[in-house]
Amino acid sequence: MKDLKYISAYSIPVVALLSIWLQGVYTYLTPIYVFGFIPLVELFTPASEENLDEDTRLYKSKKKVFDWLLYINLPIIYSILFYALYTVSNVSLNTYEIVGIVISTGIVLGANGINVGHELGHRFSNERFIAKALLLPSLYMHFYMEHNFGHHLKAATKEDPATAKYNQPLYFFWFTSVVGQYISAWKIQMKLLKQNNQSFLSFKNDMFWYSVITFVYIFLIFSIFGSFGLIIGLSCGIVGFLLLETINYIEHYGLSRKKNDSGRYERVREIHSWNSNHLLGRILLFELTRHSDHHYRASKKYQLLDHHDKSPQLPFGYPTSMVLSLFPPLWFVLMNKRVPDEMKPQ
Repeated sequence: MKDLKYISAYSIPVVALLSIWLQGVYTYLTPIYVFGFIPLVELFTPASEENLDEDTRLYKSKKKVFDWLLYINLPIIYSILFYALYTVSNVSLNTYEIVGIVISTGIVLGANGINVGHELGHRFSNERFIAKALLLPSLYMHFYMEHNFGHHLKAATKEDPATAKYNQPLYFFWFTSVVGQYISAWKIQMKLLKQNNQSFLSFKNDMFWYSVITFVYIFLIFSIFGSFGLIIGLSCGIVGFLLLETINYIEHYGLSRKKNDSGRYERVREIHSWNSNHLLGRILLFELTRHSDHHYRASKKYQLLDHHDKSPQLPFGYPTSMVLSLFPPLWFVLMNKRVPDEMKPQ
């Protein structure tokens, strides 16, 4: 039964489903659950630094149930998105209800869409197609290109748009990261095409095809739900990718890698990402919170990620930390003293 604990991650789409169905003030159940109830529970639940023993690690590495727990998110997020678009297009709702539905749906697209797409995007099989399909509703297919070929190489450096600088407010980071990652993805793509002597119109130009697929997706929403449905669909996607960017913010805030004598950065280690061992956040986000080990060994599956004593630790779980990051002065007070002195700008 311990293997099935990640079923708890589906509680977010279940609450979102209830939000859309019940309407009224209940449309805000999802943000209340994710950013109110869960942080409250985390204050009274322990964190665990326990790592798997070798026998358990081998057993869990071969269990397909951990993979299927990820795959199931694909029909879930599209079903909830369709239900949300159908509801706002066919039911007379107040503005506050529509806003609540957009936020609730966007949280699902971020937590069960982009987050799971991120995990599957590191796999070396057809799972990558599922990853990209999970990124599509948040209009973030380029994340696959930039994250795998950019962020994991440049994390905790000035060249990485997805690494928040010391004393950088979250709202500035949203802009620099969203724009910077998109530009970075195109630069990576053009470099890959040049290295392989391929033209812009090559079938290997993934960024071009991501753009085409995203346009088709947007056109389908417009065709089925009209212009208002399109606005809602795009708004849900924006909420989804801003949720991701908030997670990006807390994962690497203020941390930096040193340059060696040759001018190259030291390799990414377990000290270059913030870690969180709070159990509820770990389960709900498929162990994304053990981010230090993820960057240390990017190919390691989520159920096998370890705690490292050297990793800098967030004082709270991810949901709580995300809420705190919305208030920059409070965030700086809590986090700046935790950033190692040698990593702070001189």
